[in-house]
Amino acid sequence: MSEQHKILIVDDNQANCELLDAYLVDVECEIDFAYDGQAALDKVAEFKPDLILLDVMMPKLNGFEVCEKIKSDEKTRNIMVLMVTALNELGDIERAVNAGTNDFVSKPVTKLELLKRVENMLQLKGVHDENEKLRKYIEQMETPSHLN
Repeated sequence: MSEQHKILIVDDNQANCELLDAYLVDVECEIDFAYDGQAALDKVAEFKPDLILLDVMMPKLNGFEVCEKIKSDEKTRNIMVLMVTALNELGDIERAVNAGTNDFVSKPVTKLELLKRVENMLQLKGVHDENEKLRKYIEQMETPSHLN
């Protein structure tokens, strides 16, 4: 059995955090929260989530900025980011994609849609992690033993 997934919920509105948390009650995962963009980056370093549910409109750093920082860092770029936003203009969607988000969902979020997207993203993260382990293993096997 693999270790439990970690999900970080980032939203400056505590009621939104509580709603998303309630929606995820049946998902086997550990959940943590951050209430602004800078706190999100701090939590990413300490909590090491597999998936971030990221609001866009927040104080200090907005979701686009947070996503860009996560995706531009070698240590965090493989964290899945699902932007959860009230913004749904084409320009906002483009900006989310350019920031590196893996997917986005518009508020108000339905439980079914959120659960399906979370499930898909966690599966994708698992496949990516497994590929990365295999890549490293193959790399090790191809390196002559006197160089290890």
